[in-house]
Amino acid sequence: MAKAQAYAQKAAQAAKVLATLSTAQKNQVLKAMAQKLRQQHQPILKANETDMANGRDKGLSEAMLDRLLLTGPRIDAMADAIDFIAGLEDPVGKLRPVETRPNGLRIEKMRIPLGVVCMIYEARPNVTADAGALCLKSGNGVILRGGREALQSSLAIAAVLQQALVENGVPAEAITVVDDPDRELLLALLKQTDHIDLVIPRGGEGLIRFVTEQSRIPVIQHFKGVCHLYVDKDADLDKAFDILINGKTQRTGVCNALEGLLVHQDVAPAFLPRVAKAFADKGVRVHGDPASCVYFDKAEPMGDDDYGQEYLALEIAVRQVADFEGAIAHIDRFGSQHTEVIVTENAQAAADFQRRVDAAVVMANASSRFSDGGELGLGAEIGISTSKLHAYGPMGLEALTTEKFVVTGVGQVRE
Repeated sequence: MAKAQAYAQKAAQAAKVLATLSTAQKNQVLKAMAQKLRQQHQPILKANETDMANGRDKGLSEAMLDRLLLTGPRIDAMADAIDFIAGLEDPVGKLRPVETRPNGLRIEKMRIPLGVVCMIYEARPNVTADAGALCLKSGNGVILRGGREALQSSLAIAAVLQQALVENGVPAEAITVVDDPDRELLLALLKQTDHIDLVIPRGGEGLIRFVTEQSRIPVIQHFKGVCHLYVDKDADLDKAFDILINGKTQRTGVCNALEGLLVHQDVAPAFLPRVAKAFADKGVRVHGDPASCVYFDKAEPMGDDDYGQEYLALEIAVRQVADFEGAIAHIDRFGSQHTEVIVTENAQAAADFQRRVDAAVVMANASSRFSDGGELGLGAEIGISTSKLHAYGPMGLEALTTEKFVVTGVGQVRE
């Protein structure tokens, strides 16, 4: 408990310093971070080699190993994301008029940092850079507790970022990586209500449920990403094919990859044979309803209750639906409120889908792989919320702030 309290107290003290920095000062630190990441590939890659070797020895899945792997281009991408964040508008201090009261009081709301964010994540070392940069720009201290799988990589990245902090007069504890993966320390961190304001877990469903159940601090929840593509009867099938292949096969071990394909029965005979050939070429394992399985060699039949799986692999569930309402009903039952996609040339159907589907991101005629903070213009994302409070969807800078009332008068007193 004492070690957890020390982490939290130091991060809270650093957050007070961050809250006083101007936008220009924060951007200067961010640009220094990005530059140092580009200059110091080797210590990060060396640390990552250790994590990758340990991960293989422990039998991590290919999806987990893909998330864990760092390369020169991936480190440069982290630096690019930090540079992008430096160029974003700073939400801190922004005023939003509410109203002027009859007694002359001017009521406004001002965006302010949350305070201290605790990130808990598994084999995702890039989270160290993304979260550190987003929290710094939004004026928050951050405590990063990675899993054992990514510990050496996370520590190496943090060491580089902390160099930039200290050289620019900011406490290193503004970005703290917990160097002890002990679960008891994690449980103690989740009880630091006096110093930590928000917990954001990123990883598998088991991790997120564990954190949600154990934390005394508010938790951003995102249990899994079961994303569907619905090919409507009015779809351009060439567009649908490209969006499907990109969403399913471009990168499988991520939460915005497609896990379900819904096809209107009127276009299935024209669409599914083409899909079957492409899936066979790419080694995609198919599960499906009886009507869809006939188009695929070695497809595995599914029962009505078997959908809703997050495969994170070259694997997908396919189902034909009789109409638009059937697609909506399936998504309502089996979706995870992450990302849902419709392909259609019918503007009304697209608008109805986007209005009715309950998901953090709802797309028409675009790949689910765009459901990402960077692709949506947020810079790097610190997490994805499917719980609606206080954020819904990819979380960028604004989601790391809250609002306080700012009231200006000329001497009014209440009678």
